[in-house]
Amino acid sequence: MNDTFLRACRGEDVEYTPVWIMRQAGRYLPEYQKVRAGVDFLTLCKTPELAAEVTLQPVDILGVDAAILFSDILIPLEAMGMKLRFHENKGPVLGNPVRGAGDVERLRVPEPLESVPFVLETIRILRKALSGKVPLIGFAGAPFTLATYMIEGGGSKNFINTKALMYREPEVFHSLMRKITDTTIAYLSSQIEAGAHAVQVFDSWAGALAPDDYAVNSLPYVKETVKALRPFGVPVIYFVNNCGGLLEQARASGADVIGIDWRVDIGEAVKRLGGKVSVQGNLDPCALFSSVDVLRLKVEDILKKGRTARGHVFNLGHGILPQTRPDMARALVDIVHELSRN
Repeated sequence: MNDTFLRACRGEDVEYTPVWIMRQAGRYLPEYQKVRAGVDFLTLCKTPELAAEVTLQPVDILGVDAAILFSDILIPLEAMGMKLRFHENKGPVLGNPVRGAGDVERLRVPEPLESVPFVLETIRILRKALSGKVPLIGFAGAPFTLATYMIEGGGSKNFINTKALMYREPEVFHSLMRKITDTTIAYLSSQIEAGAHAVQVFDSWAGALAPDDYAVNSLPYVKETVKALRPFGVPVIYFVNNCGGLLEQARASGADVIGIDWRVDIGEAVKRLGGKVSVQGNLDPCALFSSVDVLRLKVEDILKKGRTARGHVFNLGHGILPQTRPDMARALVDIVHELSRN
């Protein structure tokens, strides 16, 4: 198996810098659109054969060094008792938002084997299909990020309801975080047991917190999650979107790899993180709308700065955009491989 990605996560020697792309199985690929045309998004996530098919597409089409399970961070929330729907134009909607103690009490900590067997079956299918190719990454949302969706009832720009609950009723907020954390640990553990070679924890909205609030309301739960996964011996990646003000604290998560968004110079991020963690990132997804020559210059700069880290996994600073041309995504992978071998 091409284990370059796993070795980079652990800070071991590699022949070149491995690369994968967040949301690499998605709407920018015509092959994905063909599968998606026949089913709604949630059905696609819950149908192991189809979820495995779209997971494999970018491995074959782009030549990336890792596959990431096709699913959604909100899947375990439905198992907890949230009413989850996906709308084409609005995104996810949770019809029964958490706003008080009674709402938290009704939530359960589900058993993955019973509540999300389709996720685990997808992983088992992928392990067989990927044999001899590349590692498989499992994933989950970080507790705070999942809490925002549960409290807001969907996405948000300012997280008013989340922060109001956090400030006004901290006991209720932390009770919710406790249940989400227990759910997340069980969910990621089951993915590893099913065959995931590594896992990523997405803290997509932690950057909306002030550093002191992050230290109290997000980081402790991430640290607990990472610590619980340690006995499995697989690399854990912690991605914090809009992480510029939180890097030093994110380092304390215990993760093997810190994912960096594009708003931070990766060389500066490496200095701030120190030499005990690997880094992942951090090309602006919109750079894929430039020319190949411009893309090459940007990749070269990131690779040069990433060499100062313990290990470097090349990636975008956030998910690839649906309007991206597949040939530019393929060019990115080829350029990373070419330049990092020199």
